[in-house]
Amino acid sequence: MQQRRQFLQRMGLLAGAFSANSLFQQAHAAEWEAAQKRVASLSPEQTATDEDYWSVIQQGYTVNPNLINLNNGGVSPSPRVVQEAVERFNRMSNEGPSYYMWRILDQGREPLRYKLATLAGCSPEEIAVNRNATEALNTVIFGLDLKAGDEVIGTKQDYPNMIQAWRQRAMREGIVYAQISFDFPIENDDTIVAAFEKAITPKTKLLHLTHIINWIGQILPVKQIAQMAHKRGIEVIVDGAHSFGLLDFNIPDLECDYFGTSLHKFLSAPIGSGMLWIKKEKIEKIWPLVCNDKPRSNDIRKFETLGTRSFPIEQGIGEALNFHNAIGAKRKEERIRYLKNYWAGKAKEIPGVKIHTSFKPQYACAICGVSVDGMTPAQLDQALFNTYKIHTVGIVWENISCVRVTPHVYTKLQDLDKLVFALEEISKKKM
Repeated sequence: MQQRRQFLQRMGLLAGAFSANSLFQQAHAAEWEAAQKRVASLSPEQTATDEDYWSVIQQGYTVNPNLINLNNGGVSPSPRVVQEAVERFNRMSNEGPSYYMWRILDQGREPLRYKLATLAGCSPEEIAVNRNATEALNTVIFGLDLKAGDEVIGTKQDYPNMIQAWRQRAMREGIVYAQISFDFPIENDDTIVAAFEKAITPKTKLLHLTHIINWIGQILPVKQIAQMAHKRGIEVIVDGAHSFGLLDFNIPDLECDYFGTSLHKFLSAPIGSGMLWIKKEKIEKIWPLVCNDKPRSNDIRKFETLGTRSFPIEQGIGEALNFHNAIGAKRKEERIRYLKNYWAGKAKEIPGVKIHTSFKPQYACAICGVSVDGMTPAQLDQALFNTYKIHTVGIVWENISCVRVTPHVYTKLQDLDKLVFALEEISKKKM
């Protein structure tokens, strides 16, 4: 182990993501230090509008200047240092896969687990590293001991992969999967909590909550719902695919029992990386999604028995954490919320344009829905791309019909000005 540790230090790879020798430090230390001094006396809200500071952050990305990517709610690009880390780990792996992957890179999961737990505000013994929110949440969905007649309550606005997972359990095992529906935006916590409370029956065992509704960005009052559920002996699972790495919070503060997220969204980790959090005392009762020799143990690592996977992607998460932490979670949240309100505030004044998302900070942050009278979401999405090279995504799901727009920290105000200009021109043509 000592020789292996020395080897890693010499390579400046595995340990580097968590040390002064990291790629992030090598690429950004001096420049970012000056930028940090510039905003040191400013609040996160004030820093959100400092374009000189954010121009330094923007330079860390390699996005195509000929394409305005406003679909970061799907997958976010990784900063250059994250891409370089993955490439270096990949080259390293291919020098001798079974040696470098299993005997070298596999040893890096523990420091990575600690780093993720620090950001999540929890114990490392509650964090499992996996590939995306679907895998994380399906681990719990299929790992819970439920019997025929037991009820799970979700919403029609949840993510399709989670809905289908619960429906599969209902079809195969006879559990009851019930859904309630919301007309978002809603700017009243009590209204949302009351809707879940009203749906509860004596057979309800679990509530499935989406922290940020991926279609239009509504933030649910997860803590209040969880408190209500726990008073009735009901567990809570949270889909945090769009909240982790965006909102400044500690997972335990949500008071849920289970939480899954994708790290390749707002954390900007390598594409195909995710995380599962399970409250320590709940780990033992959850069966692993993939077999493990001790399926009933209380060791969170039993959920990482995935066989051969991409160790370069997994270890690249470390540099994404360095990048995120250097900005600061609250600064990042406020900047992205500012960008969303910047364009949406202007767009809502355009005749024929409708905004489908709240402007209040407790109910929305990055994701925002927009529509133009007389156009389907697909038509608006196509018009934005074909004429203005603005990449968004059309959403038609249950009672939601709009185009989803999602900026990130690398998004420039001039790009959002172009979006507003495009919406104004498109709307004029439809009137």
